[in-house]
Amino acid sequence: MTANKNNRPNILSRLWRRWDTRLCLIVILAYAGAALYGEAVYRAARLTDRTPAYNAVREQSRYVTPALVRLGAVRARPAGEPLYLLGSDNLGRDVLQRLVQGTRIAFHVGIITSLIAIPLGVLLGCLGGYFGGRADSVVVWLCATVASMPGLLFILAVAMVVGQGLAGVYLGIGLTTWVSVCRNVRGEVIKHRHRAYVQAAQVLGYGHARIMFRHILPNVTHIILIAFSVRFPASVATEVFISFLGIGVQGEPSWGIMINNARLRLWQGVWWEMTFVTLAIFALVLAFNHVADELRDLLDPALRTEQV
Repeated sequence: MTANKNNRPNILSRLWRRWDTRLCLIVILAYAGAALYGEAVYRAARLTDRTPAYNAVREQSRYVTPALVRLGAVRARPAGEPLYLLGSDNLGRDVLQRLVQGTRIAFHVGIITSLIAIPLGVLLGCLGGYFGGRADSVVVWLCATVASMPGLLFILAVAMVVGQGLAGVYLGIGLTTWVSVCRNVRGEVIKHRHRAYVQAAQVLGYGHARIMFRHILPNVTHIILIAFSVRFPASVATEVFISFLGIGVQGEPSWGIMINNARLRLWQGVWWEMTFVTLAIFALVLAFNHVADELRDLLDPALRTEQV
């Protein structure tokens, strides 16, 4: 027993109709494919207990100009040396391979932090919005308390307590980004709890958990989809900044670590590592933000009402 549902076309097909949104979806799928490939390379190196290719040091290949920039004018290379499409860094490591691994880490951070923040925000929002009273007061107090903390400092504190590495980043970002999800879900649940289908379920004797999660929650899933599309790029950007400060992942080519290393060599004319990492971050964040805007336009009931 749920609220009336519109016979809407599939969300993905509606997103696919617009050429700009279609392009953004293709970009996101390309990044996802790169992340899966990077994960396979990373796992294979771990299983065989060898240094992965993206961390292989080649002193004779330091600061190789990107082959794409040289437009095919490939210099003579020693036997066995790879073709550096995006150039090499100060240790002769392939920038393209390291970018792919940075994509893998970005997707890890975006997905895992969302799996921490969104369920926590949805649970608290449902409890506060449905029960009201003291339960709602506690939820509102928690939201106000967490929102009043400087987010970056809290993330850094959690990361320092847990230890350097991705575990601290996951917990730090996940435990500080649930507030907006909680507030949005709470507001929607408050609107739904007095509707006829909820009152009918209560008359039939359904339990509170069943009403919240089987009847009300399906009608607020648009908030969850929008929250994920917004939180993902924000989490990636936060991880880049934390890794830039040297607190995030260690021993792996996060985009933040690559930027931190590349900035020291800009004055030497080695521009390609900084440029390609920046473009990679820009394209991913732009694509997700555009898809998030389109999802909001399609799924937000208030906006649909205004358009009618």
